[in-house]
Amino acid sequence: MIELNIPGRGLVRLEHLVCDVNGTLAVDGQLPEGVKHRLTSLRDRLILHLLTADTHGRQNSIDQQLNLKSIRIQPGMEGEQKARYVQQLGAGTVVAIGQGANDAEMLQAAALGICVLSVEGTAVTTLLGADLVVPDIHEALELLEKPLRIVATLRR
Repeated sequence: MIELNIPGRGLVRLEHLVCDVNGTLAVDGQLPEGVKHRLTSLRDRLILHLLTADTHGRQNSIDQQLNLKSIRIQPGMEGEQKARYVQQLGAGTVVAIGQGANDAEMLQAAALGICVLSVEGTAVTTLLGADLVVPDIHEALELLEKPLRIVATLRR
């Protein structure tokens, strides 16, 4: 668990990390160097969930690399499916990371929504609905490793 006591917002206890895959964790269906290590280092504090439409058809390989089973999102109403998944976990305990248009609702539903700027592009609706925006997935995961950065940015 990661606890954040954010002045003006209160105490947030994060238990789940919900990530989009393509464009967020992966580029062109491949995990960038260092992402696996960062995710592994967070597993002692957060339960990892990957939600994907598997655009590139490489999710089985990513699942094997990370030693987990991702959740496949069905075509149509993808944003709602992702938001519903976050709500079922208990939205107040979820940090969500995404960048695509179908991630906007998930980031808004989560206690903490982080939007990454991606070489695959970033949907403006997702950027505007996020609590935080970071340059890439490495910076997003580093925020969770150094949570006082989140407190410093979100305090009111």
